[in-house]
Amino acid sequence: MIRVLVVDDDFMVAKVHSGFVSRIDGFEVCGVAHSAEAALTAVGELQPDLVLLDVHLPGTTGLDLIAPFRELAPELDVLVITSEREAGSVKKALRSGVVHYLMKPFTFEVLRERLERYRSTYANLDSTGEAEQDAVDEAFGVAGGAAGASSLKGLPKGLSPETLQLVETALRDDTEPASATDISERVGISRASARRYLEYLYESGRSTTSLKYGVVGRPERRYVWKR
Repeated sequence: MIRVLVVDDDFMVAKVHSGFVSRIDGFEVCGVAHSAEAALTAVGELQPDLVLLDVHLPGTTGLDLIAPFRELAPELDVLVITSEREAGSVKKALRSGVVHYLMKPFTFEVLRERLERYRSTYANLDSTGEAEQDAVDEAFGVAGGAAGASSLKGLPKGLSPETLQLVETALRDDTEPASATDISERVGISRASARRYLEYLYESGRSTTSLKYGVVGRPERRYVWKR
């Protein structure tokens, strides 16, 4: 079993996320913390395998806890769960080695997909003494994970890895086809910029598109992440 510590200052949100985790095979909630101090204590005492970490905690940012967490539990993994959409926070999370950056709100199915991918990735690496290239690629996101898009080199001029990460996450978390307007509102960028990032994801084979026809005007282009 993968033991999970849920860290969120909102008691109800923490309860919901704990319930989600408990419904996923192979995972169990070993503890819940609502503050930085409680989270540090829990990591030291419980030695969880994975922390679901909120960014907004009383008096601090959860991202600043990642290094202290790993001093207490060197093998610990962190999955950030937050409403924080600033590209700087995503960049800091990536540099801290988080396994994923999941934006609120999200559905049970979205969290289950992330956790099952996390579990399968580590299972592949643990199944043999020597890692195969496919398993390494999956661990580092080359096979199409969220980390893969954000680590791409040679992006078209004007596109940044950090914003691409935000756009990709927003699109992945959508259960319905999303337009450039939908993504621009979620990420906090202009519609034109959202369209450029969405077209890049489409051209690189990570999403599909369709047209939505209205009563008047041009049809609206909508995007769906390839599951």
